[in-house]
Amino acid sequence: MADALIIVDVQQDFCEGGALAVQGGAQVAGEISEHLEVAHADYDAVATTQDWHIDPGGHFSADPDFRTSWPVHCVAGERGAELHDDLDTEHVGARFLKGLYSDGYSGFEGMLGDPERVGTLEGEKGVKVTPGDAVAEDAPDLHAWLTEQEIDTVTVVGLATDHCVRATVLDAVENGYQVRVIRELTAGVDPDRTAEAWEEFAEADVEILSLDDL
Repeated sequence: MADALIIVDVQQDFCEGGALAVQGGAQVAGEISEHLEVAHADYDAVATTQDWHIDPGGHFSADPDFRTSWPVHCVAGERGAELHDDLDTEHVGARFLKGLYSDGYSGFEGMLGDPERVGTLEGEKGVKVTPGDAVAEDAPDLHAWLTEQEIDTVTVVGLATDHCVRATVLDAVENGYQVRVIRELTAGVDPDRTAEAWEEFAEADVEILSLDDL
């Protein structure tokens, strides 16, 4: 059994002080880092996902309903789209960028990218790398990358339980992975919808773990 840890959207805009802050987001970032410090060897791969919005259409709204439309957040190449400062990326082997031109809730919509290139100068003429260039035309998506790593189990953590974590977990199930979620390493937005997400996970035979279980 090969297990990958998928860290979903632990970004500046989804933590305290950000455009769409999740209460407890920064704490989740720090606790994921602590978990990786002691347990990174338990995973055969570690990947992050990030909202990386360039032009997501109706996903952004001046009058959001906070269900299908949202205030501007995680704009590609800007501070809010960066991984949170308290998330230690030492053991992260790949970063997947999603929602460039769409909603991009599920990590499985993400493409392998290199956001650190943005703003740098490349080539003989020193052309500046744009946010769209962070993802190569032939970049694999998350499922293709996990398949290349021969992963059959994914452990999902991150933000937010009732939105992008939910979508990522259910897509992982749909793609045939054995799926686990570590409860303390997630945080949700709406308590009722978060409770519904946990019920969906249980119904989908997702293994819900606590840190004590590990």
